[in-house]
Amino acid sequence: MAKRTRPDDAAWGAYANELAVNLHRIRLERGLSQEDVAYAAGLTRYTYQKYEKGESKPGTPANPTIRTLLALCQALNVALVELLPEEAPDLRLR
Repeated sequence: MAKRTRPDDAAWGAYANELAVNLHRIRLERGLSQEDVAYAAGLTRYTYQKYEKGESKPGTPANPTIRTLLALCQALNVALVELLPEEAPDLRLR
């Protein structure tokens, strides 16, 4: 049996950064503050700021739950496909 390893963290980090760029761009297009979006999504401002930076803990790529992503979509009034980057990294364990 093949050894299972974690998916490429660099690819996930790049995906998280692209998600962060999308969050920032859409928020600015809507004329909202980080606090506005965080409050509407049921997050703390600090947590939302970390998502806009593409991280969850320092040095760790963001990994929001589906519930959080849907709450952000509702707060920003966008479809999930507009928030997520187009190309997903390969996350299959090898």
